[in-house]
Amino acid sequence: MPNWLIKNAELVNEGRRFQADLRTRGQRIAEIGGDLTAHAGEQVFDASGLWLLPGMIDDHVHFREPGYTAKADIASESRAAVAGGVTSFIDMPNTKPATLTHELLEDKYAIASRTSLANYAFYFGASNDNLDATRALDPRKVPGVKVFLCESTGNLCVSDPAALEGVFRDSPVTVVVHCEDSHVIHANLDRAKAEYGDDIPMRLHPDIRSREACFESTKWAVEAARRHDTRLHVLHVSTADELAMFEPGPIAEKKITSETCVHFLRYSDADYATLSGRIKCNPAIKAASDREALTHALADTRIDILATDHAPHLESEKANPYTSCPSGIPLIQFALQSALECVFRGDFTLERLVEAYSHAPATLFAIEDRGYLRDGYFADLVLIDPNNPQTVRKDQILSKCGWSPFEGDTFRASVAATFVNGNLVARDGEVLGAPRGMRLQFNR
Repeated sequence: MPNWLIKNAELVNEGRRFQADLRTRGQRIAEIGGDLTAHAGEQVFDASGLWLLPGMIDDHVHFREPGYTAKADIASESRAAVAGGVTSFIDMPNTKPATLTHELLEDKYAIASRTSLANYAFYFGASNDNLDATRALDPRKVPGVKVFLCESTGNLCVSDPAALEGVFRDSPVTVVVHCEDSHVIHANLDRAKAEYGDDIPMRLHPDIRSREACFESTKWAVEAARRHDTRLHVLHVSTADELAMFEPGPIAEKKITSETCVHFLRYSDADYATLSGRIKCNPAIKAASDREALTHALADTRIDILATDHAPHLESEKANPYTSCPSGIPLIQFALQSALECVFRGDFTLERLVEAYSHAPATLFAIEDRGYLRDGYFADLVLIDPNNPQTVRKDQILSKCGWSPFEGDTFRASVAATFVNGNLVARDGEVLGAPRGMRLQFNR
């Protein structure tokens, strides 16, 4: 394993931008300073003109393994992740079988230990009848328990009120929630079917998976968390309406936090006309006014974390009519570049972006020795070239599904290199070497 000296970079870390060199030794950062001299045997990476950032920690992905590996698997999606500067991910439990027992959770960790190029962790899934297993989770080994408050891909909806109250009351780890109200959604869908039959226009998706469905469910979750003093994280906030339930401020001082996703900052309901089912996801992409409000809320820390909700489906499936078109978008390979477009537009600073995609998830989940550029921390690094545009081509896509909603889009910056645990694993879009990812540990 080579040691590296990264020279002449502009580091972005903990609210600062500064010129410095960074030295790795083994898996970790050994030194950060000005004008460092190479030691014997070190490899030198000239990062002149590049930004050096902590690698992205994506706290919300669906890598589809086990059970749906025709669409994606941990090997393929972790390759896409590191090519895009994502060095750690936390995967959701709606696989087949769903991750509802400790044994099934460890099975996923075993797969990742053999195949993942990025660092990895897996949420435990809540159901109507596994509260005892939730109570027995080890907080040092499991990031959180996922609660679906409605049907979504995988149909893990927790519908029993007693089970829901039990998870919020007794979980020893962070409760992460998908908030949409099933009753509202079903009523909206019934009305659309009555009017359009089997030919529901895709543009009605944000009316069916509506802002009311999101608001009512998020309101219930926040009230339940306050009632039980739960450590709650609300996933993929998609509406301006929900924002009043969250407070701006440092994430370390909050018990109730929230996340939005890159597609909510890029698309609006106007894009269904051209992208159709390719951007169908749950919760739905909504109005341009929601996009603007979410962008502002991320900038002012009312929303804490930026993630992807990376969720591949086959291109043939996404071409289906509305009721048989699955929800979910493959995003992870170009998510950081998409978010950087917000920086170039002046929507928020690069420092805030780094906080939202790396520092904040590391703090929220107490991830041990990751998420920051600090001496002694794992060398999970991404180098960005802000002056090298990239137009996304189909032959560049590494996700197993083979397509991206970003095809044909030009980003103003490109990912020059990614290091995972001190290993150079990707350079200029090319993935290098064998799997190097490690199981994330949680310091709590």
